[in-house]
Formats: sequence, structure tokens, C-alpha cells
Amino acid sequence: MNAGAPNTSDIAEIGQRAAEAQERLKHVAATATSADGAVTVTVNTAGALQQLSFGPRAEEIPRAALAAAVVATAHRAQAQAAQQLTAIMAPLIGENSDAMKFLEEQIPTPEVEEEAPPAEPQRQFFTREDEFPPPPPPARPAPPAPPAPTRPPRPSRPAPAGSDDDDYYNGGSILGRGY
Repeated sequence: MNAGAPNTSDIAEIGQRAAEAQERLKHVAATATSADGAVTVTVNTAGALQQLSFGPRAEEIPRAALAAAVVATAHRAQAQAAQQLTAIMAPLIGENSDAMKFLEEQIPTPEVEEEAPPAEPQRQFFTREDEFPPPPPPARPAPPAPPAPTRPPRPSRPAPAGSDDDDYYNGGSILGRGY
């Protein structure tokens, strides 16, 4: 038997450790929450999103800021999942082995942004009239309405006999029309 070759019990032990590592890897998940509690993200070993939830603070944040918080929190969770993966694999393949270096190269290391605390709205206090901001520009006047359609002139026809022309055409008394 070769002095450097593993024996049957060594091979069995390596197989057992590999099976244990494989089982542990099935259950790896990492959860991260944003600093303000607006976002909580859970990812699996591969860094894929498994769960996303929003806290009460999420309703107060503009959508763009909320989206940025989701991405930053997901990156932090992915970094935690990657740390768990390498911690499980290190005893099996060796912390400084070529296999571990290869594994670490295959795991994308997300850039974990430090979350800045949400900025408080800036309040402005004015003490003199000349410090007030200028008023907003006046609203644009509505475009002029199109001219009303004109009625065509009434056809000229003779007034009935015995009626006053002005009464007949200008809505005069119906009594004068002979009704």
C-alpha cells in the first residue's frame, strides 16, 4: 500500500463528511434587514431571493429609496450566504486548498453597500421677507376657447298676413300670430 494514498476508512470518512456538508448546504439561508427596518430579505446558498418583506417604515419611503434598500439588503444577505457556504466547505476541502480557492472564485462577492441612515427632511426657517423662496411660476392660462359656431341666417320668407314682421321673427306674442 502506498504511504500517501488514503485507505478505505479515510475514503469512507471523506464520503461521510461530504454527505453531511451536502445536507447542510440544502438548508443554508441568510436573512438581512435594512438599518431602518423597512426591508427584510432572505436568500439561499446561491444568493437567490427566497423571501422579501416590508416593515411599517417601507410605506414612508419613496419608491426609488425603497428599491435601493431592497438591493442593498439583498447584497448583504448574499454575502452572509457566501460566508456560510465557505464555512461548510472549508473543513471538507481544506481552507487553503486549491479547491477552496477555486470555490471562492466561483462565488460572486457582491459589493455590500453601507446603508446610510434615512435622511431627515430638511426644514427651512425664514426670518426676513427677502429670505423666502420665490413663489412658483404662475399657472399657464388656458388656451382661448374656440369661437362658438354661428347660426346660419334665417331664410327670408314673408310674414303671415296681418302680423307685425318684428313680432313674427323675434318671438313676439303668439296672439298676434293668429293662433
